[in-house]
Amino acid sequence: MNALVKNLLENQTKVKIQKPNCKTRSGRSLLAFYLQTKFKQIINHDKKSNKQMIINYKKDFLDNFTERLINYPENKILIALSGESASGKSTICKKITECIKKLNLPITILAADNYFKDISHLIQKYGNFDLLRDAGYDIDSPQNFDLNLLKKDILQLQKGIDIMSPEYLVNGTGKSKPKSIPVKSQKIIIVEGMCSIYNEVSDIFDIKVYIELDDTERKRRFLKRAKLRNQNEENALKHWEYIKKAGQKYLIPNKENCDIIINGECDLEYFSHMVEYINLITNNFYEE
Repeated sequence: MNALVKNLLENQTKVKIQKPNCKTRSGRSLLAFYLQTKFKQIINHDKKSNKQMIINYKKDFLDNFTERLINYPENKILIALSGESASGKSTICKKITECIKKLNLPITILAADNYFKDISHLIQKYGNFDLLRDAGYDIDSPQNFDLNLLKKDILQLQKGIDIMSPEYLVNGTGKSKPKSIPVKSQKIIIVEGMCSIYNEVSDIFDIKVYIELDDTERKRRFLKRAKLRNQNEENALKHWEYIKKAGQKYLIPNKENCDIIINGECDLEYFSHMVEYINLITNNFYEE
């Protein structure tokens, strides 16, 4: 375990804090102040790490977030997790899933890529996805996601209502199956996928997190993944050029609106221990 995080965890377990009454505004305000103090502690410790987890963050995001917790404590916490292809979104979500199981955390992860619109008719028309892409189809465009449904489903989860999300099949058929995946509303809802920070949905999130990784490493990861999937190298390079342009067009402009920028090369063990520490300092939040 990273020595810095180990120190944080050991110190936190020694701290005995009387739980404030989160049913009152004054109690929630006290807890918000406590959270702000602990977040600053995380930032200071992270800066001393060999490979920082947090690259940058908005100076006002914590004030805005804690104000929301004070004013609307009944709402679930909505977190967008976005970034360009091969930046590490899925890997980080897998690590979060491991932490959820280990710590029994009340967290739900919703895959935004399941909200791609059904394009099976186009796949049939052009023969396969690669030919469709080569014909100019821009799959990562906001208009190719059902963002209205995504927003509606997220707001349902925020209110504590379970949903059935669609399932976009990744078998090359371009098919989307409506209401196929049960998604439970829990204390924290993480929506993972590039479209989570598109303008049509980004305003509903309490925290927007962007995973950043340089193009050289992203390309290496992308081509390695393509090889594991037995994709033709020439076609993989074509698709890399497409997603690179799509990222510059649809994601980079929205990056500045994100609250926290996370390093896509962050050590995953270090990341998991940071999640464990964050859990320790937030587990007193009021839950109906």
